[in-house]
Amino acid sequence: MSKATSIRLSDDLRKKIDIYAKNEHRSISNEIEELIRIGFAAKENPDLPLEFINDLLQAKAEKELGLAKPFKI
Repeated sequence: MSKATSIRLSDDLRKKIDIYAKNEHRSISNEIEELIRIGFAAKENPDLPLEFINDLLQAKAEKELGLAKPFKI
């Protein structure tokens, strides 16, 4: 269950987040959640490149939606 939280952002940061949100067709709140999720994953795995972390998170989401298929050799 989500809970509303107020945070203060600088105007510059808010503008950057707004650009990312519009590019990804997300609300500001959803974009902030996504950036925090990626940030936590990157902080917990400093040896992994950001692009690899993004790919892993996308693959996890696809699996949760039932879109993943077993890999066959």
